[in-house]
Amino acid sequence: MSQPPPNVLSFAACDPSSGAGSHADALTITGMGCHPLPIVTAITVQDTSGVKEVLPLDAQWIDRQARIVLNDVPVHAFKLGVLGSTKAIETITEILLDYPEIPVVLDPVLASGQGDVLTSTEMIETIRAMLLPRTTVLTPNSIEACRLANVNKDQSTYSDYSLLEESAYRLLGLGCQYVLITGTHEDTPEVINALFADNECLRSDAWKRLPHHYHGSGCTLSSAIAAMLATGKTVPDSVVIAQEYTWKALAAGYQPGKGQYIPNRFFRNEEKEDIAQNMHGVQIAGKS
Repeated sequence: MSQPPPNVLSFAACDPSSGAGSHADALTITGMGCHPLPIVTAITVQDTSGVKEVLPLDAQWIDRQARIVLNDVPVHAFKLGVLGSTKAIETITEILLDYPEIPVVLDPVLASGQGDVLTSTEMIETIRAMLLPRTTVLTPNSIEACRLANVNKDQSTYSDYSLLEESAYRLLGLGCQYVLITGTHEDTPEVINALFADNECLRSDAWKRLPHHYHGSGCTLSSAIAAMLATGKTVPDSVVIAQEYTWKALAAGYQPGKGQYIPNRFFRNEEKEDIAQNMHGVQIAGKS
């Protein structure tokens, strides 16, 4: 009998379009060969065009959902997305502290892809103070990185890379082990993602920018990283594999409704275009 797949527990809001949130986490984790354990933090009214309403769940309900699963199923990685409220963040932090050996991937969703605000100032302060010290990999886009790090950046562009570097180092100083800043919100020909640790840039990867706007790309990347960590891979290896998976899922994406495209988490392996033609990476010597 074959071994069961690793288990990834995600905390995220429910998205009825399945483009992002807990549904997207489950699809991605499954697509990466792991078993999803989705814990719902909030219920949303949204479609592929944007978020209309958010109803955060009571923190006790979040705690009960997670605790009963954790007492039953061995978990190999945690993934965090939209958390709903300050009290939920505090409750989730308490849960994570009870499992210090399990890696944590935090996707700090401060707003939706269409700009809908999903995280208050008080929640951001609580994330900084409580969650970042327990985070293995933080995966903000450039705008989120600057806001989390309190770096003033009115117009976020990779032409001012020093501000992103400063943001990464500040976030590392708050306790994160790794920070992966993504360039999805930049106005550049390629999407440039940079992985930082120990006050250094370990690697930078550039991906061909695709023509559409996507709902759930950040959820896909962070869940894919968590899935790879659950299999026992190192953070740098998990980041590389997850980026490739995410780009392929986006390249094979589709438009189910009237709004944004969503990633195809079950894309076929035999795509016509070789992935190597769309990505080039530079690994800093001596780092792995």
